[in-house]
Amino acid sequence: MTTENKENRRGVTRRDFIKGVGVGGGALVLFGQFGVHSAAWALSGEPALKMIVVDYGKCTGCRTCETACASRNRPVSVKGKELPGLGNPIHANIRVHSFNPDVDVAGVCAMCADTPCAKACPVEPDPRGRRAFYRDDATHTMRNDEKRCIGCQSCAKACASQRTGVIRPNPETGRPEGMCTLCGGDPQCVKRCPFGALSYVEVRRDRKFYGLGPEKIAAELARNWYGTTSFGGAQ
Repeated sequence: MTTENKENRRGVTRRDFIKGVGVGGGALVLFGQFGVHSAAWALSGEPALKMIVVDYGKCTGCRTCETACASRNRPVSVKGKELPGLGNPIHANIRVHSFNPDVDVAGVCAMCADTPCAKACPVEPDPRGRRAFYRDDATHTMRNDEKRCIGCQSCAKACASQRTGVIRPNPETGRPEGMCTLCGGDPQCVKRCPFGALSYVEVRRDRKFYGLGPEKIAAELARNWYGTTSFGGAQ
């Protein structure tokens, strides 16, 4: 029987135990048995492409990643100087989905090799071959040209039906939001995670949970950790 199972039988949840041992090496060693579970990233065709993966055995659902992401990607201007934003989680490009029994799944853009989101965009390609929604040549992240976007939400629907469902249409404009920027190559979610649950690594298509949405990931984790296929959750 694993240490985690013994703790659960004594009434201590996985999350409580992690919080009890803190950020030190004890938690890292204990939950190393789970390995690094991918948060659904894919190959872009470029060998140098990097991605963010999640070790769900270490994630406590603390949402620090959301705050770090929002602060970096939604800066504020004070007297002409750009400063980190307030970190409102609603603006984060990484979202923590919490389920019952205790499972937390951090969802981020999958950087899919075949970019179903971009292919779903009905806007005619420009001279460079880009639709309104496209993959950036330099960063390999998915971006939206707001000047050409018609707010049809086709990219979000394709992401939801075929992949992770992280693209969120703006409720007022319909334009896509929620695409990971990788913070210019220095992901703040990875840097600020207090439990080391996030990693910034080169892509590998065989990672577990590749291309899956939060609900499917949570279902497997709940089955493995708690022996149940019945769970509920909040987005």
